[in-house]
Amino acid sequence: MCCAKPLNEQVAIVTGGGRGIGRGICLKLAELGATVIVNYSRSQSAADEVIQQITTAGGKAMAIGFDVASPDQVDEGFKKVMDEFKRIDILVNNAGIAIDSLAMRMKTEDWQKQIEVNLSGPFYCSRAAIKTMIKARYGRIVNISSVIGEMGNAGQSAYASSKAGLIGMTKSLAKELASRGVTVNAVTPGFIATEMTATMTEDNKNKLLEQIPLARLGEVSDLVEAVAFFTLPGAGYMTGQILGVNGGLHM
Repeated sequence: MCCAKPLNEQVAIVTGGGRGIGRGICLKLAELGATVIVNYSRSQSAADEVIQQITTAGGKAMAIGFDVASPDQVDEGFKKVMDEFKRIDILVNNAGIAIDSLAMRMKTEDWQKQIEVNLSGPFYCSRAAIKTMIKARYGRIVNISSVIGEMGNAGQSAYASSKAGLIGMTKSLAKELASRGVTVNAVTPGFIATEMTATMTEDNKNKLLEQIPLARLGEVSDLVEAVAFFTLPGAGYMTGQILGVNGGLHM
């Protein structure tokens, strides 16, 4: 008989866990029994709200602040988790930013910021997590890439580059870590209904929906189910895989 809490006694770190997709992932992993570490870089109050929601439902969670783009802060943050819980079983690299601009107008600092947060950040976090995962001979790393990393998009050359790089990193780490019982997979969301997509004009939204075979934006719940799947025992024979959750926008 299947356990109702398949992630019971596991510890999961979710970067950028205070809002939007990250928030949904935190709540889902807690529902599955994991102790969830909600990472934030700016808004502790948003992270605290997630903690309260999890604990009210009977789960366990802790907020921890660090900038994923800072290797020193990442190492310090992961050390705090290890000091407190003695283990890290799951890492979801969700934190990311998008600064849209045509390439000829893009500021160098905006290019660098997106590469640092969206690509270097997941590398720093994975590097910190795999040290303990290798010793335990068990671990699940799930990277949140993007459909834009697969198909590109005008005005998003930096964002697309960072997310495409994350796909390459996923496959490389998967090959490095498979023999130690650590799987590494990625989910590539399409356009998900969050605070970011809420700012789209009605005209732009309608044009976008014309390109999506399922004719709707994705819900956070659509994405978190895919992320959670990669953390479950049933996904133990899957590594280096890229799972698109995009309504058919890219096939």
